[in-house]
Amino acid sequence: MNIEPAGWDRPQPFTLHTRVGADAIDGLEHTNNTVYVKWCEQVAWAHSVALGLDLEAYRRLDRAMAITHSEYDYLQASREGDELVAGTWITRWDRKLTMERQFQILRPADGVTLLRGMMRFVCIEISSGRPRRMPPEFIAGYGPAVFD
Repeated sequence: MNIEPAGWDRPQPFTLHTRVGADAIDGLEHTNNTVYVKWCEQVAWAHSVALGLDLEAYRRLDRAMAITHSEYDYLQASREGDELVAGTWITRWDRKLTMERQFQILRPADGVTLLRGMMRFVCIEISSGRPRRMPPEFIAGYGPAVFD
């Protein structure tokens, strides 16, 4: 049984569970900051896949959501062996070009929030790399997941 921890900033995040491995630890004996960024990217991508927008769909549509800006507030450290849960919500979008996700990483053992983050995305045409309107499939897939 998978029980989500209390303490989420918003209800019903899409979540990804992980355990801090030895390869995530830096010279200060805590999780390296870049690993948190990787976890945010992983939970965002897993959420897109769960919404039916996987890499195959992106390629078929010649569209993708590309990160244009990100911010992270590192609040507490984690250490090897810690079990963590990364959560994400789509918090803004214009139904045309842009979308924003918020992130939170919690340590269920003590309920502490380790990180809060945000990423902004723009819809691009993969073949040219230029911004393009979201196709109807993006509206249908991402739309119901937008947190109001």
